[in-house]
Amino acid sequence: MMNVFCKTLLASALATATLASAHAADPLTVYGKLNVTAQSNDVQGESETTIQSNASRFGVKGAFELSSSLEAFYTIEYEVDTGDESKENFKARNQFVGLRGNFGAVSVGRNDTMLKQSQGKVDQFNDLSADLKNLFKGENRLAQTATYITPSMSGFKLGVTYAASGDSDQLEQDGYSLAAMYGDSGLKKSPIYASIAYDSDVKGYQVARATVQGKIAGFKLGAMYQQEEKVYAFDDEGEVNPFDGDSYTGYLVSAAYTIDAVVLKAQYQDMEEKGDSWSIGGDYKLGKPTKLFAFYSSRSYESKDEDDNFIGLGLEHKF
Repeated sequence: MMNVFCKTLLASALATATLASAHAADPLTVYGKLNVTAQSNDVQGESETTIQSNASRFGVKGAFELSSSLEAFYTIEYEVDTGDESKENFKARNQFVGLRGNFGAVSVGRNDTMLKQSQGKVDQFNDLSADLKNLFKGENRLAQTATYITPSMSGFKLGVTYAASGDSDQLEQDGYSLAAMYGDSGLKKSPIYASIAYDSDVKGYQVARATVQGKIAGFKLGAMYQQEEKVYAFDDEGEVNPFDGDSYTGYLVSAAYTIDAVVLKAQYQDMEEKGDSWSIGGDYKLGKPTKLFAFYSSRSYESKDEDDNFIGLGLEHKF
C-alpha cells in the first residue's frame, strides 16, 4: 500500500508541477537527487560488493503568499532506495508545513532537529558510508516536531525544535533541540559559518555540539566538537527509565580543496569509547547538477576486533 500511495503522490506532484504556471500564486517545485555508488564493503571481515543508493530522494515544496507579511510554506520529501531488493523503496524524510514572516518561521511535522541542521556542510562525506552519524549521536529526524527559527539578525539566527513525547523515538519524554548559528552554511554569502547546539532529552540523549567551517584560499576547513550522554533507556521489562550513563566527547575535522572541476576531500572523526574513522575522496563536476566521485573510508570500533573499510565510485545527479 505504501508503494502505491507514493507512486500516486509522485504522479500527482509531476502533474501539479506541470500546471504550476497556471497557479502563479502557489508555485510548486519538484526536486531531488539520485546518488548511487558501486562499492566494495569489508565489514568485520565479511566482504561484499554493492550497487547502493545513498539517501537518493524525491520531494515537492512550495509557498503561498497569504498577505504582504505572511507566507505559508511546505515540504514533502521521500528517500528513494534504488538498491532495495524488496522494491519497498520509499522512506519518509522531512514532511512539514509552516508559516513565515517578519517574526521568523514556524513549522510543524516531520523534520530534522535544530542540532542536526546546525552541522551545516562540515561533513564532507555526508550520506556516504563515512557519514558522521556512524560515530556521533544527534543526527535525528523526528516525526512529531514543532520548530521556530528567528529572522537573520546581522548574520545570526536562533532556532528551537520541540519533540513531542507522543513520538515513539522520544521514549515518552518531551525533548528540545536548540541552536545558535552565524553565517551561511554553504559559505557562498559569508566566508565563515559557526554554530552551537544542544539537545535535551532527544531520542534518549543529551548532546552538546559546536561546529565551525570557513574558506581560506582554495580550502574549505571545518571542525566539530561534541559531547553526548545517554539519559533515558528501556529496562529489562520494557519500561522507560532514567539512564545513569557516562558522558563522552568526540571531534571531527574536515578539509576540501577545489582545483577547477575537481574537489579533493579528507576527514577524520573520533568518539571517546566508541571508535574513529578517516576518509579521503574526490568529486569531478561534469556539470552544475551532475558529478562523478570516489572515496575510501576506514572505521574502527573499540568494541570490535576488525576495522570496517569502504571503497566506492559513484554518480550523483540533482534535479
